[in-house]
Amino acid sequence: MIQAKTRWNLAPWGKDDDQQAKLLSDQLDIPPLVAKLLVQRGYKEKEAAETFLRGGADQLYDPYLLKGMKEAVARIKQASDNKEFIRIYGDYDADGVSSTSLLIHVFRELGYHFDYYIPHRALEGYGMNRGAIDLAAAAGVRLIVTVDTGISAYEQIEYAKELGIDVVVTDHHEPPEQLPDAVAVVNPKQEDCPYPFKGLAGVGVAFKLAHALMERPPMEWTDIVCLGTIADIMPLTDENRVLVRAGLQQLQDTSNTGFRALSEACGIELDQVTSTTVAFGMAPRINAAGRLDHAKRAVELLTTGDYDEAIRSASSLDVLNKERQRIVEGIVKEAEQQWQGKREAAQASSVPEPAVIVLAGEGWNVGVIGIVASKMLERYYKPVIVLGIDAESGMCKGSARSIEGYDLHAALTECDSLLDHYGGHQAAAGMSLHRDQLPAFEQKLGELAMEWLTEQDWIPKTAIDLICSVEDASVHTISQLAQLEPFGAGNPSPRLLLQSAELADYRTMGKESRHLKLSLRKGRAALDAVGFGMGELSEQLRSGLPVNLVGELSINEWNGQRKAQLQIHDIHFGGELMRFPEREHFGQVYQMLRRMRRMPMNGLESQLSQQSGWHEQTVKVMIEVFRELGFIEIDGTHLVVVETPEKRDLATSEKYQAAKLEAERLRMPYVG
Repeated sequence: MIQAKTRWNLAPWGKDDDQQAKLLSDQLDIPPLVAKLLVQRGYKEKEAAETFLRGGADQLYDPYLLKGMKEAVARIKQASDNKEFIRIYGDYDADGVSSTSLLIHVFRELGYHFDYYIPHRALEGYGMNRGAIDLAAAAGVRLIVTVDTGISAYEQIEYAKELGIDVVVTDHHEPPEQLPDAVAVVNPKQEDCPYPFKGLAGVGVAFKLAHALMERPPMEWTDIVCLGTIADIMPLTDENRVLVRAGLQQLQDTSNTGFRALSEACGIELDQVTSTTVAFGMAPRINAAGRLDHAKRAVELLTTGDYDEAIRSASSLDVLNKERQRIVEGIVKEAEQQWQGKREAAQASSVPEPAVIVLAGEGWNVGVIGIVASKMLERYYKPVIVLGIDAESGMCKGSARSIEGYDLHAALTECDSLLDHYGGHQAAAGMSLHRDQLPAFEQKLGELAMEWLTEQDWIPKTAIDLICSVEDASVHTISQLAQLEPFGAGNPSPRLLLQSAELADYRTMGKESRHLKLSLRKGRAALDAVGFGMGELSEQLRSGLPVNLVGELSINEWNGQRKAQLQIHDIHFGGELMRFPEREHFGQVYQMLRRMRRMPMNGLESQLSQQSGWHEQTVKVMIEVFRELGFIEIDGTHLVVVETPEKRDLATSEKYQAAKLEAERLRMPYVG
């Protein structure tokens, strides 16, 4: 038996959705599977679906809807009219590099007197700092325009004002309670900002500023916007979708010398560029500059017109990226050893292992610790904080990555008294603190995790869009799925469930038989499926039996032939598939509750699961049914059994009927 590694979470599909999908398919002349995916993702009406599929620059919003934009434009134009020296102040990641590069192109076009500044990650750290402001004052700068940074720089901007420097802030990070007293603050996430789309990257906000300054959307530089938006993992919906799609088209025939050199260094064919090649080919090399050297090297690449210079820059970034990979591998090894030591210590003390992974080491390169945190998250599915310690000062700089349900920004806010500085989002954040605070920091983060997260939150989910049959997976349909691109955050590549497909044949492939290849069959239709790194599962498979697979469809081209293929994300094979509990099983669990009478909700599902043998998600459904029928009540954090409940039949519960129908339809090992 091969058990699924994750909870399979199938998106809901309403009674009217089939009819709506058929209508969309006819109206827009698209395959049924594409229409179903549009409906499933919320684009149910023709106009909304057509905008999603084909919307262009006409769908961009008025930049003056952004709070502070009017004041920002006025001050920048005043600086231009008065021949004042302007400094663009950016961040050292790919979004910050893209934002800085975009404004360089725009300010050149507009004839401004300007330069740019990006702090050194290791020597200066994130954001604005007094030393950089002193340098600006010494250079005669009268106006600083921040990009992808500045929203938390209250004290630094006050200092700039003391030196006679005005500041315009453009940023997209979460605003703190006290905003900087700048000439203008442009950030769609400001509480009272009416801008309709809050998901812009830093480069997206910079693009809106450029739009306002130039009095037109500068679509010729959407290739740069595309890079920063994808690299910063912003949702590829709404306005971002328009900008990234336009940027990918721009990249296919770009006039940007740096992008052409970068694609050569990456081995990317620009005429076939996708969001995936940008994310995994271009973005890491742009990021490598700020991680290991200085981000200005990447800015120079994206803003030069000299091809020889661009080739040299792109080649050096490629070398830096290889060095970055080597450094990451070394830190991951040390981090793994440290984490295993913590787990063993917890086991020896008969206490649970830490709920949040907090790892710190002297000499760990702070430029790559975010990557290390991501790798640890993938392996253990726990919130992770990785910190580099300065041996002399004892100061730690950290980077965090989180799981669904654990808000890093909120958690760091709760730890405010322990931290020197912090910032970020729900899923990713950075912080600095002294090493003496690490034990209290780790303890507080763990306590918050136990308070905020349920048993189910610790199990990774695989989100599934639709059920797909082997017959549906044709080359024609898969090629039509490209209409939904670009894929990324907020618009992931469609994940489909193949249920009870007959396993016609299977074999291993690749070096050391590391990979798995399956041949699936349903009637006369056939489909290949590939599981990378799944070769060891072959010993548990048997031909002729049904298999359940979750994966993404693609087209495999080999020797001039094009075949449909499923890339496997998760697999369930053999053993008893999910059963829905009968009345007697509901009765057994209810009697367990009656014996306890009143009990804490925290950990209850896990306890009942162990006692009854039913999966925790099934136990959760049972509790919801009992509550709907009035057999139990929830009193704050406790479940209370009603003493003399009204007699009600299970069949009268809507939750019971819906769960039973869903279980019969899915027959899956995990349903979250």
